[in-house]
Amino acid sequence: MASHTASQRYLSTRGGSYDLSFEDAVLKGLASDGGLFIPEEIPAFPGDWASKWQHLSFEDLAYEIFSLYISPAEIPASDLQEIIHRSYATFRTKDVTPTVTLDKEKNIHLLELFHGPTFAFKDVALQFLGNLFEYFLVRRNQGKSGRDRQHLTVIGATSGDTGSAAIYGLRGKKDVSVFIMHPQGKVSSIQEAQMTTVMDANVHNLAVDGTFDDCQDFVKALFADPEINKTHRLAAVNSINWARILAQITYYFHAYFNLIRNPSFLPASTVRFVVPTGNFGDILAGYFAKRMGLPAEKLVIATNENDILHRFWQTGTYEKKPVHGKEAEGGIPEDGVKAHEDGVKETLSPAMDILVSSNFERLLWFLAYEVYSTSSDAIAQRRSQAGDHVRSWLNALKTEGGFSVDEQILGAAKKDFESERVSDAQTLTTITEVFNAPSSQGYVLDPHSAIGFAGALRSAQRATPPSTHHIALATAHPAKFSSAVDMALNGQKGYSWDVVLPEEFRGLEDKPRRVSNVKKSEGWEGVRRVVVAEVEAELQAAEKNRK
Repeated sequence: MASHTASQRYLSTRGGSYDLSFEDAVLKGLASDGGLFIPEEIPAFPGDWASKWQHLSFEDLAYEIFSLYISPAEIPASDLQEIIHRSYATFRTKDVTPTVTLDKEKNIHLLELFHGPTFAFKDVALQFLGNLFEYFLVRRNQGKSGRDRQHLTVIGATSGDTGSAAIYGLRGKKDVSVFIMHPQGKVSSIQEAQMTTVMDANVHNLAVDGTFDDCQDFVKALFADPEINKTHRLAAVNSINWARILAQITYYFHAYFNLIRNPSFLPASTVRFVVPTGNFGDILAGYFAKRMGLPAEKLVIATNENDILHRFWQTGTYEKKPVHGKEAEGGIPEDGVKAHEDGVKETLSPAMDILVSSNFERLLWFLAYEVYSTSSDAIAQRRSQAGDHVRSWLNALKTEGGFSVDEQILGAAKKDFESERVSDAQTLTTITEVFNAPSSQGYVLDPHSAIGFAGALRSAQRATPPSTHHIALATAHPAKFSSAVDMALNGQKGYSWDVVLPEEFRGLEDKPRRVSNVKKSEGWEGVRRVVVAEVEAELQAAEKNRK
């Protein structure tokens, strides 16, 4: 593809797919060899990028970044600008992802990522992804009618936030059907209401009487099923989709530019980003930003008690270590802690309750590429070898429950990252202390954001102010995890849940709902039957409306 730079062409982390366009990578979601798509090269910014970009709006900054990964031969500049505008016009603040200072003495700032339609950081990516899907389909269907039109069937699994963000990003889109599975009775009541009260005809909620991982397994089985793939074009919305990572790169640069305009940021100051991390997608966007030229001294991974990533950075071993029975119990059912498979520790931050981090293999590919080859080797050989290493590690994870890397790989990982582990007790303490701190004036953190803030406090003991600033990512509005917030703040002077609750959430749980129940015993084949039938009903209705 002569019209594409290396950063605008895509390959699989496991070595089985090369030279894909951005459109192919987005619409496929998952590579045919089971790997994840990454750009062939991470672009570096020109030397004067900071002076050129530091006064840009969020939308204009997104355009500059996205253009490095999307060829104008695929999406012309004016079209890309329009897609970006439509994606972020839905946010409640013009700044899209504003930064606030919570601790002036320690130079700790909070990057608020919850100002989108569903009050979670995933809106930043999924509003964009929904508009991308629509754009590609409108172009492919130009001049076509009836069954000749391409129809996209989006299938996803959620333990809460991904589902509502995907639904709000895709609702009402032409030629798109969206099916979101959630574990019945195991997501928070607000999250369930956000999903199931959407009445658009192309939105289908499936409540599975199992765990989140059962839902995830059904998704993977459908993508691997030759029968449905012959008749339906399936697409993914989970963080395996490259467009989600790309969209999140913008807010790292945007936050940095906001910070350097702060009078407390001295010329010799450095910055660290602290990211509450489960599936590794959010912080991976920070890694791409850092590789592109963002002057972040470190990216700090903040995990909850499901700490596979923290253990890797401490030991070089990536191992599931499931827990069972009483050892696994914790968290609050009303906030969605029962969503996951047996083996996951239930915590107050259920969106981070994972056994393995699906996006971690993207980082592993880049580490293997850098460590196990040199610039004198042929690029194709270097890429192939990196894919071989990733495939070997992931096979060991599947068959043996884990793998270890050598000191070279661990050393390369530590160059850009540090890690912290935050317990439930520490999460609650952080919510309480931030609320009561004079400098933060009654600020209410959700439990995931509290983990990021706690990680920043610890990191600030190693990299101290005034020379170092920390930006902790706030990934969800506190009203989405009301029980944990109430546990931390009930009885505190000045606390009122009525003040925390957004107007958009009032009465939400009383609205009519549309949801189909699916039995786990019916397996993924049962889900396939529902998907095929509902898509057919949509297509027939569309044909009827055109007549």
